[in-house]
Amino acid sequence: MKLKLVFFIITLFSLIQLEAARLKDIASIRGVRANQLVGYGIVVGLSGTGDSKSEYTNKSITRMLDKLGMKVNGEAASKNVAAVLLTASLPPFARAGNKIDVTINSIGDASSLRGGTLVQTPLRAADQQIYAVAQGSAIVGHSQSGVHETVARIPNGAIIERDIGGEFSSKKLFRLTLNNPDFTTAARVAKVINIDLAGKYATAKDASTIDLVSPPAFEGKGVELLALIESIDVDTDTKAKVVVNEKTGTVVIGQGVRVSPIAITHGDLSLKVGNGEKKQDKRIMDLKSEVSVGELVKAMNELGVSPKDLITILQNIKAAGALQGDIEVL
Repeated sequence: MKLKLVFFIITLFSLIQLEAARLKDIASIRGVRANQLVGYGIVVGLSGTGDSKSEYTNKSITRMLDKLGMKVNGEAASKNVAAVLLTASLPPFARAGNKIDVTINSIGDASSLRGGTLVQTPLRAADQQIYAVAQGSAIVGHSQSGVHETVARIPNGAIIERDIGGEFSSKKLFRLTLNNPDFTTAARVAKVINIDLAGKYATAKDASTIDLVSPPAFEGKGVELLALIESIDVDTDTKAKVVVNEKTGTVVIGQGVRVSPIAITHGDLSLKVGNGEKKQDKRIMDLKSEVSVGELVKAMNELGVSPKDLITILQNIKAAGALQGDIEVL
């Protein structure tokens, strides 16, 4: 466990040096997002593994047969049929005729969807409008892998029925939203965009929003403008934070987390952050007046502190007000 902790800390601090990130990786364009779709349907062709006693399944079979021109007296029942709920994600700028993946979930007491076929099912968005229609053979993973056989997928199983998104290239105002809101990062994004475009076109509105006005040279060329700025490198900034997982003993240290002068005693361990004489006892170590959490963790690791004890010590340091940053326990 000790060796694993040392390796993790070294790896983390080597990654911290890579602060710059492409704008496309830290921000999204307002309005350019996926939309969730949902639908109710039935899967047929099962080998006796469908719903046994389901009123809505029987009604669905009767309604389907009625639409196909076959009148049924009463309600049809079959264990070869299962009622299912469909979910899918409609990508931005989807066009009619494009295909998307569909996930099928049994909502009755069917034991398996293996070998079944989904009957044509409309998929609706939150506005209750139909955006796609799904149909096809349900694919269930290998039973040896321990997957739920009441959940299946149909790759490219739905066809989009309408175009999504209006005219984009002619837009004159774009709004960028940071994935992790931060005032410093927002200001830097606006600054680097203005430098790259050689003018005052980007403005940071708050910690997560940057408005971009299309320059005259890019009038009617919104796609080219965004393609240009999304590759710009930005030095991101984040709030100092330590994340610990008590179950696995994992400690993730964010950049800038520091520890003020403090003395720590834990069991037979004694460690002091601040001025003072360095003791000769190998279980006692002094550190300089202010250290990063990474240096503190490294020192405690050299003293043989277990990950569990390390997490307890970090929590106590935070409680004492000496850890300059947030600590999050998973």
